[in-house]
Amino acid sequence: MRERLASRLGFIMLAAVCAVGLGNVWRFPFVVGRNGGAAFVAVYLLFLALFGFPLLLAELAVGRGGQAGIAGAFRKLGGEGWGRVGLVVFCGNLLLMAYYTDVAGWLLRFTASYAISGVPPDFAALVGDRPKCFAFMAAAVAASAAICATGLRGGVERAAKWMMLSLLVLMTFLAVRSLSLPGAAKGLAFYLKPDWTPFAERPLSVVFEAMGQAFFTLSIGVGAMTIFGSYIGRGESLVKETAWIIAIDTAVALSAGLIVFPACATYGVDAAGGPGLIFVALPKVFAAMEGGRVCGMVFFLFLSLAALTTVIAVFECLIGGVMDMTRFPRAAVAALVGVVVAAASLPCVMFDGALDWEDFAFSKFWLPSGGMALALFVSYRFGWGWDAFREEASAGRGASLPGWTRPLFRYVVPALVLAVVVGGLVGG
Repeated sequence: MRERLASRLGFIMLAAVCAVGLGNVWRFPFVVGRNGGAAFVAVYLLFLALFGFPLLLAELAVGRGGQAGIAGAFRKLGGEGWGRVGLVVFCGNLLLMAYYTDVAGWLLRFTASYAISGVPPDFAALVGDRPKCFAFMAAAVAASAAICATGLRGGVERAAKWMMLSLLVLMTFLAVRSLSLPGAAKGLAFYLKPDWTPFAERPLSVVFEAMGQAFFTLSIGVGAMTIFGSYIGRGESLVKETAWIIAIDTAVALSAGLIVFPACATYGVDAAGGPGLIFVALPKVFAAMEGGRVCGMVFFLFLSLAALTTVIAVFECLIGGVMDMTRFPRAAVAALVGVVVAAASLPCVMFDGALDWEDFAFSKFWLPSGGMALALFVSYRFGWGWDAFREEASAGRGASLPGWTRPLFRYVVPALVLAVVVGGLVGG
């Protein structure tokens, strides 16, 4: 018999921790910063509604309808050909973990450094220290595999609840502290008061960035959410559950901006500093801030939890998918997945540029390709088909999926996903 989550809250928290990750608390602030602030946020929210919501709903419905991970569900609902497509999509989870665990290790190292000495490590020196990077990456992998090995309810679901609660508490503390800084009003104006000048100067670039962020932030396109859909019954409408998950994910992303932008404005840090914003620029903010040691430790603990929640959720997707294809016990599969992920992560640890290449391949091609497959699978007869998908998505208490949304899934979502790929090529 297939494992089941203990409660609806457990499902929402588990799906939310999969969605909530570095895309929200690391990537979102610097992408907003380099694209003009509030105007970009408005465009991002539009695309989140146009194709983030439909694709997340599709993943959950496929999982609940097929009672399996992405490969097994595609095979059961669409046939052997679709099963092979699902297997390719499923492998994207391993590609994600091959570099995501490395970044999670960096965050653990920063947290430990603040806790022990009160100062962060030099980022360039840390990245160049291969043994230390491997050690912290391995720690993230081992912790995640161990939690998943203890079971769905007692391990993964329980960890998701506590980690999400801790994440929200730390986020609230940091937001209150940042909003109390003397330059908070200037930072908030940049973040919340739309200025359409950057959009008018380079509209295509801003639109492509907003679309890519909407895609990346929900962890859709590799079947990570499909496995969680397979763990729940039909008591609640997936339309309603999808809305809750997106609301939590968006709240965390927006709150990350409330933490970062007032601090940047107060201490004269360029909010458009790019990917190095949290590792290079923000430690300078904490060094100048009263109580900066505590704030720095809490901030990187917050980021570490955000990263680990996603790692645990994707590990569960990998474990659940392998268990669907084999008869191995959960603990053995968890150990196997941990070893394979650690081995796959070695290129990012050992070679400069490997992380950037893997991130580009994953976010610009693997994610959109999986999203395209999902959209076609649920809206055309050569896949699962619209009627079966709509029935599954609407089953249970709560809102049902309106019939007029079919063109959204059939035409709009594939067109937007294709645009994400084009944007990746143009911007890459």
